[in-house]
Amino acid sequence: MALDIPENLFYNIIKQATGRCNPSLVVFIPCCSFCSLCAHVLWELVTFMLKNTSPSLLSLRVRETIRRDPISWAASSGINLRPYQRCVAYAIKDSVIHHLGLTFVVIFPRQSGKNELQAHIFSWLLFRYAAKGGGIVSVSPTYIPQTANNMRRVRLSLDACIGSRGRWKSCTGLVYQLGKACLQFYSGSPQSKVVGATADLLLSVDEAQEISTAKFDKDFDPMSASDNSTRVFWGTAWTANTLLERQRRYALRAQELDGIQRVFFFTSDDVRRFVPAYGVYVDRVIAEQGRNHPLVRTQYFCETIDAQSGMFTPARIALIFPSRSGFEPLSAAPAPRGAGASNQAPSPFAVRANGEGGVGFLIDVAGMDESKTSLASSLASEGLGSPGRDSTTLTIVGLDLSTLAELNHPTYGVLARHSWTGQNHLAVFGQIKNLAQQWSPQHIVIDATGVGEGLWALLDRAFPTRVIPVKFTSQEKSEIGWQFLSIIESGRFHDSNPTSDLLSRSVRLQYSHCISEILPGPSKTLRWGVPDGTRGPDGELIHDDYILADALTAILDRKEWHIHTAPFFSEGFDPLDRFNLTDFSNPSYVNRF
Repeated sequence: MALDIPENLFYNIIKQATGRCNPSLVVFIPCCSFCSLCAHVLWELVTFMLKNTSPSLLSLRVRETIRRDPISWAASSGINLRPYQRCVAYAIKDSVIHHLGLTFVVIFPRQSGKNELQAHIFSWLLFRYAAKGGGIVSVSPTYIPQTANNMRRVRLSLDACIGSRGRWKSCTGLVYQLGKACLQFYSGSPQSKVVGATADLLLSVDEAQEISTAKFDKDFDPMSASDNSTRVFWGTAWTANTLLERQRRYALRAQELDGIQRVFFFTSDDVRRFVPAYGVYVDRVIAEQGRNHPLVRTQYFCETIDAQSGMFTPARIALIFPSRSGFEPLSAAPAPRGAGASNQAPSPFAVRANGEGGVGFLIDVAGMDESKTSLASSLASEGLGSPGRDSTTLTIVGLDLSTLAELNHPTYGVLARHSWTGQNHLAVFGQIKNLAQQWSPQHIVIDATGVGEGLWALLDRAFPTRVIPVKFTSQEKSEIGWQFLSIIESGRFHDSNPTSDLLSRSVRLQYSHCISEILPGPSKTLRWGVPDGTRGPDGELIHDDYILADALTAILDRKEWHIHTAPFFSEGFDPLDRFNLTDFSNPSYVNRF
């Protein structure tokens, strides 16, 4: 019969044997279940040991285990820290214990144990300084979910180790206390109200790449001033103007001067050596998003990127506009349904698109009249104004579902482009409706922001269940931009459609002049587009209406796609017919029983 030995039972034994009741003396004794015989033997063994052991020897045993370092603390909780985690833990431990006041920068790829390591370091420091006292400050970019998640991890670590289980307490919700030591959690968002706190043991800044440099310098850095305490900046690489990158540069300079390692940098290649499943996951992400996608480069390979740069690099433009090998001209593609048939051989891509995935319409809507002033209107009426006004653009893409098995998403190929400049939306609707009746698109994605609502309503009434409206906000446009980059980097968007030289040149100019900017903050907002007033080599205005229409493939990519198969019918039978045909007098049948 299993018997649970309560923890206070050991406390009472120690009190009787030593005259003291210090829970820290029993941290090396396991708390588990035994059979009744083993429990009796253990009782006698512990009683004998305590009666013949001085308190100083028990304290020595404690020092040799969980009090020694965060690695032993984690091991007592059943967690075996990986080698790249251990080197960070040892460095922070030495700086705190010996009052070195070093500043460390720890860069880990996503989901590689960064926050797990933090939790065990915090818990160990609370236990180590419970009698002496000291303060730890943990800063996260947001309260929910990041600060709340960090608090939960520390709570689990404190409850898992017998050295702190039942001894620590939570004060005012955001403060954990063990003896005289305390750990305070703060949100580093710009709107957070930070009250005075002292980080005389450790100042830890999690996801430092998402915390404002000005916020840290003003509110958090002074917390470590009284004792020049150890500071640790944790995170993954992002842009060159972040707090994490700034502290990394400072730490590298100091590291070169005295040779003490301050920067701990690891990528997914380091993690996969210890966690093979992690490597399999990263390989899948690379296949789906591409190795050069900004999020893949930063989150998994810890490569710093520029905050502001051309969104479509020459390499990406080459992926969008590949060589024509394997792709036939538009005139060779299957004619729209209902239109005249083509006498030329169809393109392989168009055959796959029309056969399985069908066709998608992507529409970016411009205003009916974008003239800003009466002077601009009069100049335009005289033919002297800029002809480069925004247009309502339609990109017709074919959907190739052959890539679903490998990439879980379709491949998109541009089949045709149309644009209307300065035309009434009713006229535009009539022409799009005519094209839709010819092509029979499976989905129609339309920019329904502002004046686009009217055209959306007309199309939705004409083609119910097929129209997908998109409301462009800064966050929605950012998500579309990130996803469109994933589609391009994974080789799933192609425009090998040799339209007129003027149209092809206009599309390429828009792609080459599109600028992206990553805004600071935890949301990683991507602001992108062709800057207003941008002009081409001939002085014509360059807009981004074709790019916006093409980027709506990101909306199609959010759908759940499935490969359609031919139905299969299995002919049924009546089991009673077989029962009736059974010869029960046959000895071979009887012998089976």
